Amino acid sequence: MRGEDHLWIVAYDVRDPRRWRRVFRAMKGRGEWLQLSVFQCRLTRRGAVELRAKLAELVKQDEDHVLLLDLGPADQVRPRVSTIGRAFEPVQRRTIIV
Repeated sequence: MRGEDHLWIVAYDVRDPRRWRRVFRAMKGRGEWLQLSVFQCRLTRRGAVELRAKLAELVKQDEDHVLLLDLGPADQVRPRVSTIGRAFEPVQRRTIIV
């Protein structure tokens, strides 16, 4: 359902390169890559819970850090973002063919 999606910013600091690559691969299919360890994702409540569980499996709790920011309903988000270089564009809903 369209109104259920929230826009999320996910940033992570993973100490081990192998774990970092695993986290990157897990994120790549779920959102748009913004910077090295930063993604924006459009997720349902269930998608957010599944992502949090997947990331919790991949990181070491005492060494790594994952930050998940819920910016609110995706269709209503009007972020005030200051950028230098490329402009920030909130990820839009699009059809994915599997």
